[in-house]
Amino acid sequence: MSAPEVNFHNTAVLGERGLPLTLGDVEAIAVGTKRLALASAAKDAASQSDAFLQRLIAENRIIYGVTTGYGPLADNQVDAERGSELQKRLVYHLSSGVGEPFAPYEARAIVVARLSTLARGLSAVRPELLEWMANCLNAGLAPVIPEKGTVGASGDLTPLAHMALAFMGEGEFFESGKPASSKDVLERAGLPPITLGHKEGIALVNGTSAMTGIAALNGVRARRLLRFAALLSVTYAEVLGGHRAAWHPASAVARPQPGQKRAAQVLWQLSEGCERLIPFEPIPPKIEAQFGEDGVLHDQLMPQDAYSIRCAPQLLGAVDDMLLHHDGVVEAELSSVTDNPIVFAEEEMLLHGGNFFGQHVAFASDSLANAVAMLGVWGERQIARVTDVNLNKGLPPFLQGNATGLNSGFMGAQVTASALVAEIRAKSAPASIQSVPTNGNNQDVVTMGTIAARRARDVVKDVSRILAIEAMCLAQAIELREAEGNGPSFGAAAKAVHGLVREQSAFLDEDRPLSTEIERVADCLTNQKGERILNLRLREGTVSLAEF
Repeated sequence: MSAPEVNFHNTAVLGERGLPLTLGDVEAIAVGTKRLALASAAKDAASQSDAFLQRLIAENRIIYGVTTGYGPLADNQVDAERGSELQKRLVYHLSSGVGEPFAPYEARAIVVARLSTLARGLSAVRPELLEWMANCLNAGLAPVIPEKGTVGASGDLTPLAHMALAFMGEGEFFESGKPASSKDVLERAGLPPITLGHKEGIALVNGTSAMTGIAALNGVRARRLLRFAALLSVTYAEVLGGHRAAWHPASAVARPQPGQKRAAQVLWQLSEGCERLIPFEPIPPKIEAQFGEDGVLHDQLMPQDAYSIRCAPQLLGAVDDMLLHHDGVVEAELSSVTDNPIVFAEEEMLLHGGNFFGQHVAFASDSLANAVAMLGVWGERQIARVTDVNLNKGLPPFLQGNATGLNSGFMGAQVTASALVAEIRAKSAPASIQSVPTNGNNQDVVTMGTIAARRARDVVKDVSRILAIEAMCLAQAIELREAEGNGPSFGAAAKAVHGLVREQSAFLDEDRPLSTEIERVADCLTNQKGERILNLRLREGTVSLAEF
């Protein structure tokens, strides 16, 4: 089957070893804004490893999962004549996943991650299988994959088995958002179901691609939340008339954490020209008033702000460092061979090992979940202060537009933000240390990497809701401040936040249900469309988030 025509302006190419997909590539292919093609080098490498495997099979060698049973049954040797049947039965017995399916774009990210590892040419699969998978993705197909059932030990056996089952025409693909017979969907797409070769069942299911595909999406979307949190922090500080001094880049000279340095640069640049902030003065002002008899001047202006303004470079910088670590781990995993055994044709070597063990991704996912959770905690505290009439410096309680008491403004939304923080905390136990021996004690230590990636995904989603509520509150506060008529205009960051919110949610003049609007704004904070809208608005204000 020939590959689709390639448009290199909108295509990711899998080719030479060591040229991995980026996390952005994975998301773009998963949501259908980028196609995928295979370089000839990938197909050549696959042919070589497959040919070497066929030679070993002809020599009647003992090869795990090819001429033996699986797991603790590997002491049973299987006639190579039954190789295809052995692969098919592997997929059958592992297709035992339960629960809701991954969303279609998540399932496609899993396929992308699996194809990326197989295209390295060390898995002894036919190049035709690689081309078939690329064509499946380019046709917009998404297999139905239950979320639950993997321990992340031999990688993601259960979810990847459901992927393979769909490829075989015996599972399901999504069609118009609903599960449909894979045989029928493939026929309509003009793709024949695959027939598994000697190692192709185990090559498809034995690896970390489910956790890696989800983690790739998590990394891209968490990065968007971090950038938006920086915009919110500047907007929040403007609304409350905060000091700019704490964001001075010199703070990171005194404390050389790389993320803090980047965050300070971002906040300093975003806050340039923000006349609603108290400007930075290198030398503090003098005390001009006369002291009373007690030697104290009471109720004077504070020289510094609450931590939710003052410590923004430290919080955002720490999150940035964690995201960089996470993304580095996941990008390395995308370019890794994670099945077993690994076939090195050029070296004439076959290795039985444990590259499928997902500990790296598990640890990285738990770290990302914790970092993003703190963005949610930070956002909830900013919401609490800007809606509290005792702390918000003259704004109405809960930012209601009029008729206090008759209208309650953002009171309910603020409670929702608190509830989301509590839920995130209740689910905060790391998955990566929850090893439960299984598989006849063959898998005596496991990683729970996909559970960690799913937990991180859920944290990203709930934090996007918290930041959406904050963005709606701050958009309201901007208009309330402007209605006071006695202050300068807001800066570019605040205008970008306000503009994005107002495309999804109007000013809250009178109470109305906000649930749908919160979800719409939250979606904008994590998807490609919202990112484009935000970047356009930032360019209008001649600012950017390039450091992040």
